[in-house]
This record gives sequence, structure tokens and C-alpha cells, in this order.
Amino acid sequence: MFIRILYYGFRVYCFIFRPIRIGVRVMMIQDEKVWLVRQTYIPGWFMPGGGLKKGETLDEAARREAREETGAELGEVTLMGAYSNFTDWKSDHNIVFICTDFTVKSKPDAEIAELKSFALSELPDDIWPGHRRRLQEYQAGIKNPQFGKW
Repeated sequence: MFIRILYYGFRVYCFIFRPIRIGVRVMMIQDEKVWLVRQTYIPGWFMPGGGLKKGETLDEAARREAREETGAELGEVTLMGAYSNFTDWKSDHNIVFICTDFTVKSKPDAEIAELKSFALSELPDDIWPGHRRRLQEYQAGIKNPQFGKW
């Protein structure tokens, strides 16, 4: 019983002092173009994605986020890699998927200011650095899955 109490105390401690966030990103590519979103609450361009919900698998989260942020229904997705970001106070871990089989069926939700496709060779200047790096790795044909810093 004492060990259970210690375990729950440790979990509370980790929640407060060592927050860890897990999210997904989807690299949606067709015809040498990538679909990116610009959010209403932060400047710059991003691959669609976001945090996992309780009880949701990585695949389910990727599909939900793509549907919410782009209006797309995804076909087959493949794992590109898992990347960690330790800037500021956070411990973020992004699981990146690649999807070349998708259909945009509806409009993005209200958190998306703009949805646009860009040629892989002409990415916008204000795309966030981690997103640019992943797209450059994709273009370079780097083998997957990869692991490293975001």
C-alpha cells in the first residue's frame, strides 16, 4: 500500500514539475506539394497536427488533426519519425507521419486562418524551423523512421 501511495505521489510530482507533451504532425504531400496551415493564434506556417487526446492512438490523433485543420480524410499514413523539443520549460515530443493518399473534403475548423499547398522547392519563409527541417529531410530521401531533436 505504501508503495502505491509513493507511486501516485511521484505521478503528481511529474505532472507538476516535469510536464511532457506528445503530439502528432502530418506531412500531407501530393504532386510535389505540401499542405500547410497558418493558425489564428500564432504566426507562421505549420504541418497540420496537435496533441493527443486521452485514449487516442497516434494514428487516430493524426487523422483527427488532419480532418480538423485541413478538412482532409487520410488514406495510408507512414511513420517518418519521433522528435523531441526541450526549449523553454517544455518537454514536447512530436510524432511525424507522412501521407500522400488524402482527399480534402471540407473546410478547416475555426483555429485555422489559412490552408495552402506549397511546392516542396518553394516553402514559405515563415514556416517554423522544425517543420522546414522535416520537409527538407523528406526531400533528401532520408530513410525513415528517424529520431532526434525537433
